[in-house]
Amino acid sequence: MTGTLGGTPRLEPGLTFVGGLELSSSEPLFGAFSSIRFRDAEHFLGVFDTGYFIEGRITRDAVGRLSGVADVRLAPLLNEEGQVSPSKYLVDAESLALESDRAYVGFEQRHRVVSYAPSSDLGHAQASAPLPLPFDVNQLRSNGGIEALVLSPSASPLAGALLALSEKSVDENGNNYAGILSGPLQGEFRVKPHDGFEITDGAFLPNGDLLLLERRFSIATGVGMRLRRIEGDTIRPGAVVDGKIIFEADNRSQIDNMEGMDAVVAEDGSVHLIVVSDDNHSILQRTLMLEFRLER
Repeated sequence: MTGTLGGTPRLEPGLTFVGGLELSSSEPLFGAFSSIRFRDAEHFLGVFDTGYFIEGRITRDAVGRLSGVADVRLAPLLNEEGQVSPSKYLVDAESLALESDRAYVGFEQRHRVVSYAPSSDLGHAQASAPLPLPFDVNQLRSNGGIEALVLSPSASPLAGALLALSEKSVDENGNNYAGILSGPLQGEFRVKPHDGFEITDGAFLPNGDLLLLERRFSIATGVGMRLRRIEGDTIRPGAVVDGKIIFEADNRSQIDNMEGMDAVVAEDGSVHLIVVSDDNHSILQRTLMLEFRLER
């Protein structure tokens, strides 16, 4: 891929598409990316919804564009007994957040959020007991549960709290279930959805705003991707939050089933967004890694 997405994507001023890659591997377990988090500007940790961690680092060409991934390693997500789960139903990992050397993972089907520590000991760190959630997990749809786990900045009003947001589980008013799992503002809130788009990941920006990655798919319209920016000071218990759309693209652009995103601060102070897709292990889909540059 080059420095253009193709099609007619909508980009708000201050957001630029940098470039992207199509990733592939001879390893049959590779694919099904659900979330990605960066430990620093190069090294990442992610989860597959088939029950695996993936770690590696991105590489860049002479002009700084994405050129590939290296040092990639996969490891199974172990259960509370330190064993590989016998059923895909039990390891449908959809969300990830990193705090120091601890990894929080959110699962669908059997809805729960657990932690793994140390996150550097992939394949050996076993899951904690499920964390308490501020909303009723019985209200979550089997295939539309906790799709985003995001850790807020420590200097924000949320004071480093962990947040969980559902993909397409909504209340009686049609708003997505979401919750603040820790910190001084612990409690549940809601996210207002629009136009059939569903939350697939999120990342906090350095100023405390929350950026959501959203996806839409239908036979009639194909796949769509959207980025929505929510002001951080609006997130509090009891709130219904909404935000400005800063990017939108459809299947005329070089996108796919975009499910994972993280925000990394570059040396020049700009924020780089790395977005990955879930290929569902289908020959009709691709594992893409796209990069955007966002002025603060």
